[in-house]
Amino acid sequence: MKTIETEFCIIGAGVVGLAVARELSNKKKKKIVVCEKEHKVGCHASGRNSGVLHAGIYYTAGSMKARTCVEGNRLLKSFCRSKRIPMVEKGKVIVARNQQELDTLHALYQRAQNNGVDAQLINEKQLADIEPCAKSYQEALYSPHTATVDPEVVMQALYEDCVNKGVMVLFNTPFKNFEGQNTVIAGEYLIKFDTLINCAGAYSDTIAHTRGLAHHLTLIPFKGIYTKLRKTTRIKVNGNIYPVPDVRNPFLGVHFTANPYGDVYIGPTAMPVFGREQYDFMKGMSRESVSIFYKDALLFLKNKSFRSVAIDEPKKYIPYFFFKDAQGLVEGLSYTDIEKTTKSGIRPQLVDWDKKELVMDFSVFTDSNTIHILNAVSPAFTGSMSFAKIIVDKYCI
Repeated sequence: MKTIETEFCIIGAGVVGLAVARELSNKKKKKIVVCEKEHKVGCHASGRNSGVLHAGIYYTAGSMKARTCVEGNRLLKSFCRSKRIPMVEKGKVIVARNQQELDTLHALYQRAQNNGVDAQLINEKQLADIEPCAKSYQEALYSPHTATVDPEVVMQALYEDCVNKGVMVLFNTPFKNFEGQNTVIAGEYLIKFDTLINCAGAYSDTIAHTRGLAHHLTLIPFKGIYTKLRKTTRIKVNGNIYPVPDVRNPFLGVHFTANPYGDVYIGPTAMPVFGREQYDFMKGMSRESVSIFYKDALLFLKNKSFRSVAIDEPKKYIPYFFFKDAQGLVEGLSYTDIEKTTKSGIRPQLVDWDKKELVMDFSVFTDSNTIHILNAVSPAFTGSMSFAKIIVDKYCI
């Protein structure tokens, strides 16, 4: 077993892990090692998301999500421009289907104001100028600073930037266990560290638990599947068309997203599944699946908002129900306008088991020399560089 001595050891080369590594290198930290269990970056949530750079509309003022999303949008756009990464900068419209959703839309507008986000309530004529095929009840909310990128391209550029700054990234190197306070075994390496930063995404809770932290919190997986518009469709989507979300839950609903290559994806869903990597129907399940099923059942009984997700979302495996969700957002959509894709992702959502509630914000736990980042879900991709600055400045300097 090879031994490495380093100042910082980061577990996970997802977007947050690499952003933290990059920020540490910018602070002139020289010895940084990133351990990644896969053979490349972007294999899971960081490379499988919609690629939307959110503006910061949805999040409660003062929350970590709100703080990092607004600044992160600016930082990640600047990074993409510096690396000549293609972006679709056509904004986003959020559309309402009825009076109740219109009331929520107005509440979202107020959240945007509280967060310092440029967002505008627009009428149906203005909506038609921005997204001619979108439909909404009386008004819509327009976010001009929302953009779209290819997340895999961003991840590769971020990886190359880290390596060029001297960061050592070890692939095929999964976390195994701690050996004492300042040593970790990962893959074939024994790594002695001054500070360890757990950015392990879907497995971040299990690593935190081995340090005696956050035992009341556990991640459960939600699967997102996508379809896309056929090239032959007459439906035109310039940027992003989103529904009004159920603000009791952290999911934003099935939406239309135009990517930099001229494709328009529709999705994702938020279906409870029983494996942290259950991208296919049965693959990705494990011995832990029984435990996840039990936890889902417990939440179903105890949490009304989760119960609504657990009832409504699995229906979308049936194409008709998926289509009905999409049809509510645009005029003239027909079933033949949509085709299947293989694109899917897993959202590892944190649950507070003491309260039987989904955790709505990012969570950070520490001990004497380890930092554990839990619930780094949307908008973590957008906010990654801003979030990294907070982590490094608060815990690492």
